[in-house]
Parts: sequence; C-alpha cells; structure tokens
Amino acid sequence: MAKIAERVSNKRLLKLIRAFLRAGVMEGGLVSSVDEGTPQGGSLPPLLSNIVLDEFDRELERRGHRFARYMDDSNIYVRSQRAGERVMKSLTRFIGTKLKLQVNQSKSAVAEPWERKFLGFSFTHSESPKRRVAPKAVKRSKERVLELTSRARGISIEGMAKELALYLRGWIGFREVRHALGATKP
Repeated sequence: MAKIAERVSNKRLLKLIRAFLRAGVMEGGLVSSVDEGTPQGGSLPPLLSNIVLDEFDRELERRGHRFARYMDDSNIYVRSQRAGERVMKSLTRFIGTKLKLQVNQSKSAVAEPWERKFLGFSFTHSESPKRRVAPKAVKRSKERVLELTSRARGISIEGMAKELALYLRGWIGFREVRHALGATKP
C-alpha cells in the first residue's frame, strides 16, 4: 500500500483498494481471508502489479534490456548464459533492496527461450522460432477434456457438450487474451 500511495494520492481510492485487498476470496461458497498478496483472477492484481513493478520496468529499460512482463511474470532476454546469470543476480538484488520484494527462486531460471514458458506459451527451437502453446498447458487441457467427457460423470450428452464447449471457448479465449496482454512490451 505504501508503494501505491506514492503514485495514487486520492484517499478514497486508496481506501477502496485496501478494502478489496482485505475482502478475501470465495471458495466453495465460503469467504476465506487473504493474509498477503491479491486474490487471483480479479481485476486488481494486474493494476497493482503494474504500479508496484513500474520501477522495475524503468530499471530494465535504463539498462537497455529487452524484456516482457505481465504482472509478476517476466522474461529478460540476453545474449549468453553468462550474461543471464549476471543479470539475474543483479536484478534479484535490485528487487530485494529497492522494491522490497522477494524473487521466487524455484520459478526463476537462466535458460534458452524454448526451455521456458511465459503466460502459457513457449517457442519452438528452430532457425526461425515460432510461438506455441506450452506443452504443459496442452497436456493439462487434454486432461481436463478427458474429465469433462468421462462417461462415469452421469450427465446427459447435451449437458456434457455444453460444459465442454464452455471450457474450450474459455481456454481459447484465455490464450488469446494472455497473448494480447503479454505482447505489450517488446
């Protein structure tokens, strides 16, 4: 909230943001409190992360890095493994000391673009790389389709078709939105 207050001076808006953060999330019909962070899936997390991480973006631009960031997920592109390790160490220090945030070491890595995924996408490893849906995302989607089309569910074929169509429309739409949002930075 302190970081947001540096950028937002309207007291009523700050009070509203604080209320959203304290509101909790609905799980199985029950409201659960949120101890830290922002509830996933809402409209507030992208806005707040952009406010908090704007200084990170400016630092990357100042250093001349090519990068892509959506909320707290980011990829920084450098020419070598050695440069990647140096940049990772330096930026982890910047994020910790300047922004007072913690980098998730288990999700962070220095790797070739085709070895990582970003917003559910990855790249092919070829002379002219192409963007593709990440293999793990495809696998999870296939597993979900198998669940939805299981005969053991005891629902009508019409009901099954409606649920499947709803899932597939959402999955395709989600990929399109994430691609569009992820393409906002070079």
